Amino acid sequence: MIKQLTYVTLLTGLALAQAVADPVESDYYKIDAFPVPDGIVMETSGIEMMPDGKLAICSRRGDIYMLSNPYGDPAKIEWSLYAEGLHEPLNLSFNDGWLYCTQRGELTQIKDVDGDGRADLFQTANDGWGITGDYHEYAFGTRPDANGDTWIVLCLTGSFNSNIDYRGWCVRVTKDGELIPTSSGIRSPGGIGLNHLGEVFYADNQGPWNGSSSLKALSHGSFQGHPGGFRWYDTAAAKASMGKRPTQPKTNSRWVAERPKIPELVPSAIVFPHGILGNSTAGFAYDSNGKFGPFKNQLLVCDQTFSVVNRAFLEKVNGVYQGAAFSFLKGFGSGNIAAHMQPNGTLFVGGTDRGWGARGGRRFALDRVTWTGKVPFEIHEMRAKPDGFELTFTHEIDAITAANLASYSMSAYTYIYRADYGSPVVDKTTPKIIGAEVKGPKTVRLTVDKLIQGHVHELRAKGVRSAKGLPILHPVGYYTLNEIPPGDLN
Repeated sequence: MIKQLTYVTLLTGLALAQAVADPVESDYYKIDAFPVPDGIVMETSGIEMMPDGKLAICSRRGDIYMLSNPYGDPAKIEWSLYAEGLHEPLNLSFNDGWLYCTQRGELTQIKDVDGDGRADLFQTANDGWGITGDYHEYAFGTRPDANGDTWIVLCLTGSFNSNIDYRGWCVRVTKDGELIPTSSGIRSPGGIGLNHLGEVFYADNQGPWNGSSSLKALSHGSFQGHPGGFRWYDTAAAKASMGKRPTQPKTNSRWVAERPKIPELVPSAIVFPHGILGNSTAGFAYDSNGKFGPFKNQLLVCDQTFSVVNRAFLEKVNGVYQGAAFSFLKGFGSGNIAAHMQPNGTLFVGGTDRGWGARGGRRFALDRVTWTGKVPFEIHEMRAKPDGFELTFTHEIDAITAANLASYSMSAYTYIYRADYGSPVVDKTTPKIIGAEVKGPKTVRLTVDKLIQGHVHELRAKGVRSAKGLPILHPVGYYTLNEIPPGDLN
C-alpha cells in the first residue's frame, strides 16, 4: 500500500512539474508598458518613428506627442507635445519631410518649420469626403504606397447608412492631393495598412453585412460587402474611377452564394470568429526581416475589445486571398487600435477603451513588445490543399504524435451574409480528419473527408508535440476557405 501511494505521489508530482514547465507567451515576447505622464490622455490611435529617433504618437483626443528614446527605460522617456486640436486623428505617417495625419475630415501635412519641437505648419492634403458629426464617422489611413498614394477607409454614418460623401468607401489621395474613389462596401474599419508586398488590407468589424470581424484585401474597383454607400457611384469622380455600381447583394444569404452574382465582391481574407479571437479587429503590423521571431511577413492584428494581438497567415488560392488566424499575444494595457513595427524588431501597440469596453483594464495605453530570442512551438503556416491542409511548424515535430489522428479535430462553420447586425455561427459541420502524414521534420499533411468552400475551418491540434516534447503554444487555427485549391490530390 505504501509503495502504491509513493508511486501515485510520484506520478502526480511529475504531472504538476510538467504543468508548471509548460511554456507561456511571456517566455517568448516581453511587453513593457509606457507610463503616461499625469495630465495626458493618450488614447493611442497612430504611431510613427521620426527621422530623429523620436516616436510620434497621436491620441483620439486630438494631440500628437513626441517620445524621446523609445527603446530605453519606459519610465525615463520624455514626452513633449508636438501638436494639438486635431479632429480624432487615427494614423500618422512620415514622408518626404512631412508628418501626415489622417483626421476625421481630412488628410493633413504637418511640419515643425522653426525647429522648436512644436508643429507650426498645417496644410490640407485633401478633404474631399464629408462628415456629419455622427460619432461613427472614423477615418483611417495608410503610409504612402509605391505610387505615393495614401489609402483612406471611411466608416459609415452609424452602422447602416452613408449620409455624406464617400462614407463606407475607400479613397486614395495621391501625392499631388487628388482624391480617387477606390472601393465601396466598407462598414466600420478599425485599421488599414500595407503588407510586405505593398498590397492594402483593412480590418472591418462585425455588424450589418459582416457576420464577424475580418481582414479584407482592398483593390481598385472592389466591393467589400456593405451596400450602404452605393449612392456615391453616381458622383462624377466615382463614375470616372469605378464605373457602374455592383449588383445589390441578397440579404440572409451566404458570401459564397453571392460571389458568383457580384464579380466585384471580395470575400474576407481572414475571418476572426466573433467572441473567440476578438470582437473588434483593428490595426496591424508585420515583421519584414525576422527580427521579431519566426513569423516574418505574417500580419500581427490588433483586437480592441479583447486587448490582444492575433496572428494572420495569408496565401492566395485561385487569385483570392485567404488564410489562417491564430492567437498570438495577450496582456496589453487597453483596447488595441494601433500597431507599428520597427525594422529592429520592436513592436509598439496602443489604444483605448473609450466607446467600447476592453479587457486590458486601463482607459488608454501604449505598450512596447520585444522578442526574447526564444522560438515558440507554433503552427507556423496552415495552407489549403485540394483535400485538406498542410501544416508547417516552428520546431521539428514528434513524428508519433504528429501522425496520430487523435491529435487533431476539426469543425467548420460560416456566418449569414445579411443586412441585420452581425450573425450567429451557422451551417456548422464536423469534417473528419482521415489522414495525417509527416512530410518532413516540420511538416504534416492532413487529409479531410470534406472541405466546405466559404466556411471557417477550425483546426485543433492539441495532441501534437515537438521533438523535444513541447505542446503547441496556440494549438487552434481558424482557416477561412474562400477557394479550394485545384490540382492533384497526392
